[in-house]
Amino acid sequence: MPKIDALDQGSSSQRDALNHQAIEDYLKTIYMLAEVESPVSTSRIAEARDVKPGSVTSMLQRLSKLNLVDYEKHYGVTLTDSGEKIALEVIRHHRLLELYLSEALGFGWDEVHEQAELLEHVISEKLEERIAAVLGNPTVDPHGDPIPAKDGTIIRQETRPLTAVSPDEKVMIARIPDDGNSERLRYLAELGLRPGTEVMITAVAPFDGPISLNVAGEIKIIGFTIAQSVLISDLT
Repeated sequence: MPKIDALDQGSSSQRDALNHQAIEDYLKTIYMLAEVESPVSTSRIAEARDVKPGSVTSMLQRLSKLNLVDYEKHYGVTLTDSGEKIALEVIRHHRLLELYLSEALGFGWDEVHEQAELLEHVISEKLEERIAAVLGNPTVDPHGDPIPAKDGTIIRQETRPLTAVSPDEKVMIARIPDDGNSERLRYLAELGLRPGTEVMITAVAPFDGPISLNVAGEIKIIGFTIAQSVLISDLT
């Protein structure tokens, strides 16, 4: 019997950990989707998390009872102050881990997302602070995504998609939002399109056609759809 009791306790702890992780994952997803459009609909969350809408509704009702979200059927969901605080903490963990894995351990920028997803829920606050200090308290991760500060503040840079740039305009790649699409990141790296890279648009084909741009003296061509995910800032 003691063995069964120990097993039950272990299973209970594991379930609690998984539930805690699921809550954090949902809050993070809602926060990131809200950057584009808020309130966030159930269907957008279901698509982002690759789950059924019914599962999302159940979780949103649970989060609402915990006072982590404001949820109204057919209207959507927004984070409460408490929910946003948790979301920002998880995002801070994730992006600090991505940068640490990249700079200290030599992982490629197309590899760090998956590893950070595994670790973001389990690192201690002490380890988080040590990582931030070693990295010099950075404000962006390898993809140019802003890293929330310890107090939850976040520095946002004015950006626009590469598709909004006119021919002969010089701009800088500022951010390529990390969605875990490793193939896309590898492809953009092959084109030389990373945050901090200056480029000049040389031609834009009509009807959402490909875009030609000068990258370090070489002409590169990128499709319209993928160019929409490349965010740029104006040169100062």
